[in-house]
Amino acid sequence: MPANILMPALSPTMEKGNLVRWLKKEGDKVRSGDVLAEIETDKATMEVEAVDEGILAKIVVPEGTANVPVNDVIGLIAEEGEEAGEVASPQPSVAAAPSAAPTEPEPRLERAPAPASAPSHNGEAGPRLFASPLARRIAKEAGLDLAGVTGSGPHGRIVERDVKTALARPSAPAPAEEARPTSAPMSQAPAGEPSARGDMIKSNFAPGSFDEIPHDSMRRTIARRLVEASQTIPHFYLSIDCRLDALLSLREAINSVAPKDKDGAPAYKISVNDFIIKALALALIRVPDANVTWTETAMLKHHSADVGVAVAIPGGLITPIVRGAESKTLSVISNEMKDLAARARARKLKPAEYQGGSASVSNLGMVGIKNFSAIINPPQASILAVGAAEQRAVVEKGALAVATLMSVTLSTDHRAIDGALGAELLAVFKSLIENPMGMLV
Repeated sequence: MPANILMPALSPTMEKGNLVRWLKKEGDKVRSGDVLAEIETDKATMEVEAVDEGILAKIVVPEGTANVPVNDVIGLIAEEGEEAGEVASPQPSVAAAPSAAPTEPEPRLERAPAPASAPSHNGEAGPRLFASPLARRIAKEAGLDLAGVTGSGPHGRIVERDVKTALARPSAPAPAEEARPTSAPMSQAPAGEPSARGDMIKSNFAPGSFDEIPHDSMRRTIARRLVEASQTIPHFYLSIDCRLDALLSLREAINSVAPKDKDGAPAYKISVNDFIIKALALALIRVPDANVTWTETAMLKHHSADVGVAVAIPGGLITPIVRGAESKTLSVISNEMKDLAARARARKLKPAEYQGGSASVSNLGMVGIKNFSAIINPPQASILAVGAAEQRAVVEKGALAVATLMSVTLSTDHRAIDGALGAELLAVFKSLIENPMGMLV
């Protein structure tokens, strides 16, 4: 029985993807882990790996196809010895009319896997177990009942690594399968057809007075998530000014002693933003009640501070995450951010590199913005908006002086972080920024 290759959901917000190119041809042998194709999502260009062993029997969706729905069949892998010509390929829904009822049966892998108690030994009889041919063969040779194995492949499909894990720990109970993240929209669209609403808006402007640029998948996703965040998260804002004179002096001293390679390039170049990431991470650890995520049933209190950093890319923005930033040195954070930002602009980030996180930093100070309020990036509970550092007049001991100040505004999810807690978090952040030596010990 051939195994379906499905258009994967590479992020919780992904609904469709573009099949950029196939890296295997029909008839090529594939092994588990081989890269089969490149998929362009709303955030990045990703690789699709094979979870089955066999032959790429049929390419259902040709390369260059845009807007392929998640979970559509894009190809088929046949078992060894099965001729590619014998495999009947289902039609992808991307080619079907939206209003037409399907005439062929749904691909079986798009169904949820049957309960573990229903199938018989190795799926040879009774309701079918969803397992790859390689997994079935290994299980059969080892005498392992696949009914007790939980699959980690697409839609709970049992793959080779699941069988090997079960054989290595035969007495361990199979963990409950986690719910797959839905690819459905996170917020309901306004009533009415989008085209009709668009025509009403365009009627306000003279024909020929504008250019119409269709939305790409990234812009649609950004719009949907911003609407969801602004409508479902009760935002609460706190602002404070931080003095940067000591930080700027320390930054200059650190950068001046950075080791250089044979070409004279420094090993690192610390930015003010690197200090901000580190300070926010340390503040979250020192105020653990603010290092949280709200869910409808419980508060998730995080053990480390994973700080997202907003990066502008062509057509939108993305927020790669510096994991465990509280325990990393400034030079490590600096080099990691350079790598993440470069790969973000090339759309080469993996989903694990931009999903989740404790809080985020959005810095528009580098383009001269004095202060602003940012919208929280779900599922996080806070985001720090950073303005430009500028010299201002201050009063010190009754006399005027000049100091370099930076305004920051913390947006918090009021369900998770109350005003007093947010103020405590900002106070710790301000103390770290104004006494930056504390971040080096």
